[in-house]
Parts: sequence; structure tokens; C-alpha cells
Amino acid sequence: MSFDPLIDQLAGNLKPVRPRRFGQDAAIIALICIAEIGIFFALGAALPNMPMKMRQPTFWWRLISLGLIAVISCIPAILSFNPAYSPRRALRWIYAVIGICLLTGLWFDIGWDGLAGLIHRIDWRDGVQCAFKMFALSIPPMVGLGMLMRRGAPTDQAKSAWLIGIAAAAWGAFVFVFACPFNDALYIVIWYGVGCGAVTLLSRALLPYLARW
Repeated sequence: MSFDPLIDQLAGNLKPVRPRRFGQDAAIIALICIAEIGIFFALGAALPNMPMKMRQPTFWWRLISLGLIAVISCIPAILSFNPAYSPRRALRWIYAVIGICLLTGLWFDIGWDGLAGLIHRIDWRDGVQCAFKMFALSIPPMVGLGMLMRRGAPTDQAKSAWLIGIAAAAWGAFVFVFACPFNDALYIVIWYGVGCGAVTLLSRALLPYLARW
């Protein structure tokens, strides 16, 4: 029995994939991020009292943690577009880093102040707005990484989508730090978690359908 017709039929639906160049893909994402943060400051979206905010420990906790997460998740995300790379181990390390960053926030005052104090600190009205802004700021890098994923050939689309979502969410939250007027660690953990979680879930739900494999 000849399998040539079946092989020809399967091969006929395949499209050529260009060899991945990590430096080129990383440069594209870097340009997107630089352009976004440049536009962000050009539009005057940053807080006017930024020098005062920079004296707050939670400001640097957010900036360093989110910047670190964005970088260490973006690198394996781009690498995962190559079919020879498996993002499984990288994703585990990123989860560990996220956990460490959250635990670092325990050094700040996120204790229990009673129900009334807790509701006041969470401040859900401003929190929802902050989460939405973080979500919006995450869209450009997520679209950029999604298009690179489309051009690549990831063998584990789900994990690539997780990595893209984490990287984009962390970057969006990183940019938003410069506009966030809140310094309460409890507020930050909750609403930054909501905003970043929404972006990551959206990436996981949509981006696997962009892959050609």
C-alpha cells in the first residue's frame, strides 16, 4: 500500500517557516516597548510628583519585580517560537520568581486592619481602573509577541501563550507604575494581580489559535 497520496495531502497544507533569529525578534519587541513608554511619558501620563514617589520602597519593589518578570518571561517566549525549544522548564522558574516577588511584598505593611480598614485599603473603585489601565498597556507587547508567534513554529502553543501573557502583563504593569498613585502593598498585590492575571488568561485563550502548527 502506498502512502504517497496521503503524504502529499498532508504536506500540501504546510507553509514554510523562516528560521528564527532571536536577536531580530528581541529587537522588535524592544522597539515596541520603547515606543510605548516614550509615548506614555510624552502624553504626560506619568505622575507629576514622581521624585516623591521614587522615595517609596514599594515603588522600587514594583519596578524591579515587574521589570525582572517581563525580561525573564519574554526571553523564553521568543525562544519558544523555535520548534527545537521547550518552554516547560523556563515557565517553572518564572512561577518561582513571581512567588518570590510576591513574598517580598510581605516585608511591607499588608497586615490585617479589620474589615472596614481592609475595604478602604483595597479601594475597589480605583482598583478596577488601575487593572484596566494595566490591561491596556499590555496590549502592544502582547500583539507584537503574538505576531512573532504566528511567524514561528512553537511546538507547545499553550506554554508559549502563557509566557507571552506573563511578559506582556508584567510590562504593562511596569509602565503603569509611573502613573500609579498608590503605595499600599496590599492594594498593589490585589489589583496588579487582577490586571496581570486578566492579560495572561486572555493570551492563553486567544494566542494558541494564531499558531500555524
